[in-house]
Amino acid sequence: MIQLADVSYAYPDSGRFVLEHVDLRIEPGTITGVVGASGAGKTTLAKILSGFIPHVDGGQLSGSVVIGGRDLSGLPLAACVSQVGLVIQNPFNQISGARYTVRGELAFGMENLGTPRDEMASRVAEVAGLLRITDLLDRSPYELSGGQQQLVAIASMLVLRTPVLVMDEPTSQLDPVGTRMVFGVLSRLRGAGTTIVVFEHKPELLHAHADRLHVLAGRRIAASGSPGEILSDPRTDQWGVSATRYTRAARLAREQGLVPAEAPLPVSFEQAAAFFGWSARTRPPSPEDAR
Repeated sequence: MIQLADVSYAYPDSGRFVLEHVDLRIEPGTITGVVGASGAGKTTLAKILSGFIPHVDGGQLSGSVVIGGRDLSGLPLAACVSQVGLVIQNPFNQISGARYTVRGELAFGMENLGTPRDEMASRVAEVAGLLRITDLLDRSPYELSGGQQQLVAIASMLVLRTPVLVMDEPTSQLDPVGTRMVFGVLSRLRGAGTTIVVFEHKPELLHAHADRLHVLAGRRIAASGSPGEILSDPRTDQWGVSATRYTRAARLAREQGLVPAEAPLPVSFEQAAAFFGWSARTRPPSPEDAR
């Protein structure tokens, strides 16, 4: 379980707290989404959850960050890395530069943790197959497209088999096919017991895959609930959170008096079909077709 209690943080020499009095509880073996406006502190929270704050970025951190019964602030960074894998927003910045091929890049973290060589090879092959990057293994990470680098960054964390994965917009540079593939892999990992925290701005994906959503606004957790509860909440605009296309269409229809004001707003296609009376023949494009 992940438990944040009264967590506040200010970057070095800033004198201003980016997060204040954050309380957060995440159950093991779940996919949890964190949403919020740009600048709300999502990346900062991701670094706190992974131990990079305060061990790498420094600054002023108060409160407790407990994962698996251990407070990360009291552990060395190497111990944090063995517990939590972090995929950052810009994949280019996650490439170590210490190895010349994707294969070496994927093995690099395991080398630092002392993983046996045979096991390293099998893990690299397994994860490369899952993310369909086997054909990239002998190429330089710097020769790849942004989307390919993002898959390599994700793979470099998956091979470590940490009990917790923290992912900061892991599909920002992926096309719809790659996005579906990554979330399919995350769902499989959840089924195997991995706890996954995803900072993501695609509401349809979160509704389809997340067990619970938390809204980061006003420097703290402003709301928590099921994806349906959060994404249909009338405060989404106030929070800077994107609603699904179905919720937006239903809100517009309600404003124009085309549907009853008391009708619950839909979040998914199935809910929208009932809301608008669509038939299968008039189904709009799938949300998975959108980025």
